Amino acid sequence: MPPHYVVHRGGAALWPENSLTAFRNSLALGARILELDVHLTADGEVAVIHDPTLERTTDGRGPIAHCTAAELKRARLRDASGALTDDCVPLLDEVLALARPTGVTLLVEVKTPGPAVRYERRGDRVVAAPGARYDGLEQRVLGLLEAGGLAQRSFIMAFNPAVLREIRTLAPRQPTALLVDREHVVESGARTTEPVQWALEARASFLGLHHTLCDAGLMEAARRAGIAVGVFTVNDEDAMRRLAGFGVDVIISDRADLVARLQAEA
Repeated sequence: MPPHYVVHRGGAALWPENSLTAFRNSLALGARILELDVHLTADGEVAVIHDPTLERTTDGRGPIAHCTAAELKRARLRDASGALTDDCVPLLDEVLALARPTGVTLLVEVKTPGPAVRYERRGDRVVAAPGARYDGLEQRVLGLLEAGGLAQRSFIMAFNPAVLREIRTLAPRQPTALLVDREHVVESGARTTEPVQWALEARASFLGLHHTLCDAGLMEAARRAGIAVGVFTVNDEDAMRRLAGFGVDVIISDRADLVARLQAEA
């Protein structure tokens, strides 16, 4: 089976990341799966933005958790070069309104206000030490997906396994993915196959890995465990084709144009 190809942050290599412009343009190119990130605002709205603060991607300042939705609407998004655009930080319900009539699948990454997780060695095991979560963000996201008719074509993803436990409590049938970055494996001294066990412990149906962690041994361990595997963020065509040869289930890329071409081939 060829992999599924996912447009990361709406196509961050081509347009302002996590912007309505990016999502619209990726859909126009024929994207079938979109990835996006969400944080909780001070007034309980769900904002679509990657960082917990405004500085990198907008002309605003400060934590998302201290901003209201109205304040986020006044912040201008930057493009990949750093130039300001006419886009503002969208809310999740705005993105869902774009996605609803298209049939697209959504990968919604639930972010945290600070570091998501740390993996620590304790004896012969490496265990997760989850960071702080937004109070009530998981319930808000699930409610918006359900109200928008998109719950059944959405995956909830997180680096923080406590987020996934909360999702599992609130919506036992909601598909989830545990995300693992390279630093989590390197800093904890974990074996390269251990993220499979971390995904099982988080009761995730999917493991999302930094692409440099994916090899034949990990894929074999994941298959034995019944865990699907996705890799992020791959913007080089040769690397995407090599990973497809490993048998990964999902490849996530900032390159919406490359996703469209490889998706058409597949």
